[in-house]
Formats: sequence, structure tokens, C-alpha cells
Amino acid sequence: MRSMRSVVRASKRGFTLIELMIVVAIVGILAVLAIYGVRKYLANAKTAEARNGLGQMGKDQSAEYEMESMAGPVLPVTNSAANSHQLCASPNAPVPASMTAVQGKKYQSDSATGADWQLDGTLPRTGFACLKFSMDAPQYYQYNFTTAAGGVTNWSGQAQGDLNGDGAVFSLFTLAGAVNATKAFNLAPNIVETNPEE
Repeated sequence: MRSMRSVVRASKRGFTLIELMIVVAIVGILAVLAIYGVRKYLANAKTAEARNGLGQMGKDQSAEYEMESMAGPVLPVTNSAANSHQLCASPNAPVPASMTAVQGKKYQSDSATGADWQLDGTLPRTGFACLKFSMDAPQYYQYNFTTAAGGVTNWSGQAQGDLNGDGAVFSLFTLAGAVNATKAFNLAPNIVETNPEE
């Protein structure tokens, strides 16, 4: 009979305070890990835009360089035209023109009228119009590229952003390219990232 009473008491017993505190601590740790994971995922999703954009800019510059841009007149018989590969010249302004447009927010470029990406469209072989590069979706980063004659790096594409909007630390992604001794355009094998998730 005594063992029956102890069984009934044990079945009516609740959780102790220590058991509840342990459960709350475990749930808290799992919540912190989940928040960290979600933040990391969101940051990676945002930085993927810069990586993809620069990769596309590099491919577009490669294709543009390989296109022969020789003079239009007909060649006289037994004459030849020189090979004339050229890099697109630097744009007059980045897109968007000001970093404040992407400071902690997205920027929707004007791809319908071409006011952003086609700004240099009237100048031959200049800017994003030469690359035939544009972005229709809203963007977290300001895009630009520079072209220089000679040197180790002839072309450099940049994506700069301020994901948290603090104005103090900026993330910068850079892809370099160069014309080598055989007059071929080579892109760097990797994008250099500075403060990618600032």
C-alpha cells in the first residue's frame, strides 16, 4: 500500500524551479543562435548582389574587349586593318551618383529612361553604356569602374555599400582586370572584399 501512495505522489509532482530555469536557458541559447544565423543569412543575401554584379561587369568588359572595333571604311586590296581591342572608358559617374542613396537602404535605378546606366551613352566606348551593364532590381550598392592605360591593373570594378546605414564603415568589393603581354584581357580569379558585412 505504501508503494502505491509514493507512485500517486510522484505522478502529481510538477517541475522544479531548477528544471524550468534549465529549459529557459536552453531556449535562450537556441534563440541567440537562430538570430545570429538569420543575420548571417541576410548579410550573405545582400552581399551576393555585389558579387554577382561585379562578376557580370567583368564578363561584360571581357566581351567588349574581345569585340574588334576597327575603322568602318572598306580596306583597299592587299591592305590590312590593325587589331584594335579596347577597354571601355571609365563612366562619368557611379550608379547611384551619391552613396547616401544606398546608405542602409535600397536604390531603384532608372533603367526605363536610361538616366543612370546609359548616362555616357552618347560618348563612344564609355561607361556602363559601353559595357551594356545595368540593374533592373533595387540595389544595396553603388557601382563604378575605372579604366587606366598601362600598369598592372588596367580595369577595376567596384561595388561600395553601407548596409547598416551608419556612415562610418563601408563595405567595398573590387574585381581587377588587366591586359597582358599577348594583348588578352584577364580578370582576377577572386573578388577582394573589404568589410563585406560591416
